[in-house]
Amino acid sequence: MGKKIKKEPEPPPKDVFDPLTIESKKAATVVLMLNSPEEEILAKACEAIYRFALKGEENKATLLELGAVEPLTKLLNHEDKIVRRNATMVFGILASNNDVKKLLRELDVMNSVIAQLAAEEEVVIHEFASLCLTNMSAEYTSKVQIFEQGGLEPLIRLLSSPDPDVKKNSIECIYNLVQDFQCRATLQELNAIPPILDLLKSEYPIIQLLALKTLGVITNDKECRAMLRDSQGVDHLIKILETKELSDLHIEALSVLANCLEDMDTMVMIQQTGDLKKLLSFAENSTIPDIQKNAARAITKAAYDPENRKLFHEQEVEKCLVTLLGSENDGTKIAASQAISAMCENSGSKEFFNNQGIPQLIHLLKSDNEEVREASALALANLTTCNPANANAAAEGDGINALINALSSKRDGAIANAATVLTNMAMQEPLRLNIQSHDVMHALLSPLHSANTVVQSKAALTVAATACDVEARTELRNSGGLEPLVELLRSKDDEVRRHASWAVMVCASDEPTAVELCRLGALDILEEINLSVSRKNKFSEAAHNKLLNHHLSLKYSQTGYLSSSNIITDGVYDYGRINPGTKLLPLKDLCLQEPSDQRAILLVNSKSSDASPPPSTEDKSSDVGYGRSISSSSSLRRASKEKTKENSYHFSAGFASPTEEKSESTSGRNTALSKSATKEKGSRKGRGKKEEEKVKEEEEVAVAPKLPGEGSPDKEWLPPSDPDFCVYVYEVTRSILPITSIKEQIEVLAKYVAEKMGGKIPKEKLHDFSWELHISELKFQLKSNVVPIGLIKKGIFYHRALLFKALADRIGIGCSLVRGEYGRAWNEVKLMNESRKGVTGALPPPETYIVDLMFHPGALIKLRSREADLYRFL
Repeated sequence: MGKKIKKEPEPPPKDVFDPLTIESKKAATVVLMLNSPEEEILAKACEAIYRFALKGEENKATLLELGAVEPLTKLLNHEDKIVRRNATMVFGILASNNDVKKLLRELDVMNSVIAQLAAEEEVVIHEFASLCLTNMSAEYTSKVQIFEQGGLEPLIRLLSSPDPDVKKNSIECIYNLVQDFQCRATLQELNAIPPILDLLKSEYPIIQLLALKTLGVITNDKECRAMLRDSQGVDHLIKILETKELSDLHIEALSVLANCLEDMDTMVMIQQTGDLKKLLSFAENSTIPDIQKNAARAITKAAYDPENRKLFHEQEVEKCLVTLLGSENDGTKIAASQAISAMCENSGSKEFFNNQGIPQLIHLLKSDNEEVREASALALANLTTCNPANANAAAEGDGINALINALSSKRDGAIANAATVLTNMAMQEPLRLNIQSHDVMHALLSPLHSANTVVQSKAALTVAATACDVEARTELRNSGGLEPLVELLRSKDDEVRRHASWAVMVCASDEPTAVELCRLGALDILEEINLSVSRKNKFSEAAHNKLLNHHLSLKYSQTGYLSSSNIITDGVYDYGRINPGTKLLPLKDLCLQEPSDQRAILLVNSKSSDASPPPSTEDKSSDVGYGRSISSSSSLRRASKEKTKENSYHFSAGFASPTEEKSESTSGRNTALSKSATKEKGSRKGRGKKEEEKVKEEEEVAVAPKLPGEGSPDKEWLPPSDPDFCVYVYEVTRSILPITSIKEQIEVLAKYVAEKMGGKIPKEKLHDFSWELHISELKFQLKSNVVPIGLIKKGIFYHRALLFKALADRIGIGCSLVRGEYGRAWNEVKLMNESRKGVTGALPPPETYIVDLMFHPGALIKLRSREADLYRFL
């Protein structure tokens, strides 16, 4: 046989590159390989980058700087499965870097990542694609992209994956997505609750925890709660609570149950199955503070529904909550207090907490933890609202002192709630007096100065409730509480403004406080508020009216009305009608003004300007300052019995006008001048012009009273005195007050007033009654626009009505003063129907009458009749 010859290998083709093995130690080199057309190189490059990225955040940042992200995004759609898998793995790791996330959003790769969740893809691809989506879904913009590109449906499908990592990543991504309400709505359509509930059976606690967290979010929606109930989800949750080995899941399970309990059907179901009793027992007996806290929160959320409160009360939830109040954990105390606040809407629960609960809450008010104080104060506020028994229970022990101390808390909620409790207590007089004895007005100063509108509102309401006594208002005034209260009237908050107005109305009950409120500008602010349609309220109007009751001159000028309770005192003056917002000058300024063509300002004043006693009618001496002779009472009585001339006016009570006034209606002379002055005028006819002027000047000096302060600048200013009005007061007090019939008193007083103001004036002669000239002469003689009412001897409607009201108030006749149009004014009185006298049974309301002081003095015209209308307009 011949020798075998070895066969030589065939040389490679000349156009084929020989294989080259390269070992790279630089990431930049590997990044360059990502652009290779060879699948093996791409796969190995992606694998190397994956291992490099796993080592830390710095490596991820390095890869981003080297530009690895863009070529990797192209590999997500590569035909080769290995390349696609390795690229997905890289993105699963890189997506945890914030800068990479931002770039991925800009490159719009979300659709490519979601595509990797397809059912036919490998489990590894599912794992890292879902991991990438989980990292991306932590930001809102990425959530929107995942949702809009249909990422939710494949994620729900992967919840049933056999791989625990896929399940974990999918449920975590879903948890992030359902923070948005649109995703929650879509979740219901995709029937996601059953697969999520299945995750509760997982052997991996992290998966169970994420599933519970997801259920805790989606069960905030009513439809999801119904789906959970229909899927027997409550049973799963109760089983978790009953399993001690799953204690790390109890807190989240309670959070889900808290949402479920808001659903009435779920509540009824667990109550019927006995699970509610188990839940309350579990919360009461647990030693884990967070579990107790979440159980109390669950009760709080469910108790906002009336039917749920009823079921809770039947299960004696109050006992559980009282037990939780005694916990050593502050969070549990807060949650239990909040639950009690919610349960207070049930009357039965309120009664239960009267004996158990309120003492513990009072104790919590003294806690060093401000949040505990706030929560306990809220519970007490709800417990004492419309419940006097609970208010009494809260006041026992050191309750009031603890509440007043809470007014200086650092938390606005605690202050507002404590103020509410004090307000509720102050509805009872004994408790109010007790509160006042604890210096409550001084404690309210800080809340009144608060910048928080709720605190301002509650503090003002507390002032309104506690300032019902003179002593309390004095304390508030002396402690400087009126100033911040007035400032609250300027608030832009409606409730603050309303409660501040209420407090001002209460404080204006006594004159010193009302005067101080006016000095601080409360009257002007309230007037401004009431001019605004949007800002005014019933309390601002009432407060304004209450303050005006202490400034009757302004009230009559603004409103044109004084009620029977508005008693005219010395110093009240009628300036005439003024428009809203117009300032009314004080009397001193008006007195010091020179006479002008404006209407006379009518002054009521029975005080003497020189501190001398008022003149008596028993004194026969004449008053020189006013040039008027004062008749004695004996001559007055004698004159009433005599038959006078035709132009005389008789009074049924025994009054008759003095001699010098008898000729008043016919002569038209100014009755402010004395008889001697009248004689003097008659003797002037033959005198020269100069002598006449001299006599006239002397007469003016004699007639015009000296303004207080003239010639004695050191003396305090006093308003002009009115001796004539003093006489009127004396005479009506002596002669009309003893009359037993109110109707007869009114009639006699009306005739008296008419006689002093010029007598009866027939309607047809009203235009001939020259009262304007008389008033002008008085203004000229007094050198002032202010004219004391007693000097006016020829007066029409508004002169007579003011005098009638002033005198009626002095002798206790209740009457109102009403200003009409065109110089009209009248008095209204209320009288019982005499035909009902002696009739048993309920009396009808009194009838209102207008007192005629002009045409038929003493006549009473029934209001809302044709005669009354004629009187007001003629």
